[in-house]
Amino acid sequence: MSRGPRAAGILLAALVALAATQAVAATGPAPASSSAEVQRGHYLAVAGDCEACHTAPGGKPLAGGLPIATPVGPIFSTNITPSKQDGIGDYSLQQFSDAVRKGVRGDGKHLYPAMPYTAYAQLTDADVRAMYAYFMHGVQPVDSRPTQTHLPFPFNIRLSMAAWNLLFLDDKPFKPDPGQSVEWNRGAYLARGLTHCSTCHTPRNFMMAEKPSHALAGASLGTWFAPNITPDPESGIGNWTQQDIVDYLKTGSAPGKGQAAGPMAEAVDHSLRHLSDADLSAIAVYLKSIPARHDSNDTRAADAWGKPYADFAGLRGKALPKDPDQMTGPQLYDAYCATCHQDRGQGSFDGGLPPLFHNTATGHRNTDNLVMVMLDGIAWRTDGSGVHMPGFAQELSDQQIATLGNYLTQHFGNPAAMVTVDQVRTLRAGGASANLVLLVRVLMAIVLVIVIAIIVAIVRMIARRRHRTTSQPAP
Repeated sequence: MSRGPRAAGILLAALVALAATQAVAATGPAPASSSAEVQRGHYLAVAGDCEACHTAPGGKPLAGGLPIATPVGPIFSTNITPSKQDGIGDYSLQQFSDAVRKGVRGDGKHLYPAMPYTAYAQLTDADVRAMYAYFMHGVQPVDSRPTQTHLPFPFNIRLSMAAWNLLFLDDKPFKPDPGQSVEWNRGAYLARGLTHCSTCHTPRNFMMAEKPSHALAGASLGTWFAPNITPDPESGIGNWTQQDIVDYLKTGSAPGKGQAAGPMAEAVDHSLRHLSDADLSAIAVYLKSIPARHDSNDTRAADAWGKPYADFAGLRGKALPKDPDQMTGPQLYDAYCATCHQDRGQGSFDGGLPPLFHNTATGHRNTDNLVMVMLDGIAWRTDGSGVHMPGFAQELSDQQIATLGNYLTQHFGNPAAMVTVDQVRTLRAGGASANLVLLVRVLMAIVLVIVIAIIVAIVRMIARRRHRTTSQPAP
């Protein structure tokens, strides 16, 4: 029920042999629920970030219709209000559980992992019941049918997801570790399940399933990059305190470290900031304990790079060029950044806008997030909390973004980080084209040829054996 590459699990799934669909549970009226259980279900639904994906811009809450971009086409979120006509109003508790934890909707068809049921599979039966109570009794029904998802062949074969699930879905609920504290187990349950951290932050294998050996080591989301959040001191967030992590999850900002943007800002805005301090602390405890993943190219923490810098000599006595693409880094910084981030990149006086040095935005070697922030800015949709920044996609060209980005990394961040014009152009267009539809079709054709060749070989072998048998002289 949350966005992300969160659709990546569908990729190449159609290459796997089809499996039988799971039986559809009998429908029935929703059981009576207490107000306390409905309230708890609401809290769990917020922790799961359901509304972020199931609410279209300008649409009614949870009525679906939000297009979630994937390399094989948009997947439109469904109506999960208790509407009997267009939503899940006729779902039994078992059907609801199967949708949330197994990726099988009420009519028996399979969901794509744009809905992160691979993480929600960790949920306990009690929490599923509470969420069911909330969706049936605490959500206003909306009789509105969102746009249907139509992916190109072979990704439109939903049954193929059954085979993918057999390979990659661990449908066992979370089991507490008796060797860990109650707080650690709570954090593990939330991070692995409802808040589904690994859905974005874990890289994927060639079949687009998460790599357990690289859990939370960072992954590309198409345009944005979800960084390493393991406790490695150089590649991850090992130099963040537990309170730094709590502050970041609650406010979207950890002073002197970084600030949330893009999908992470949405997660904070819609979900994480609403969690209790105890739950946020539990997540932080868990993240501080997981295996560290180190990249040998990282020699310093992303938030440890840079220092105050001012290049007045690059401005004085120099007229702006007639061609805006010929503007220098100092000129672009003075025109578009200095008003808020000040002359030396030290940030606003009240601390509301962060310094550009000792900032993960300029310190990561992967500069996709830096480019996306300059293009799209940072906006919070609800109560106005968090860091705000305008986007410059309509004002700055690809060349200007690249020039400014390199100026920022060279003087305020990691000097090994680079921004290229091609990179900016690609990100502005929505990310690299994966050509996965063509690739999968070619692979399917190859597999089909191999299967036909095997069948022909078997037929010929049988024919030869029969020929030898019939050609032998009678005794």
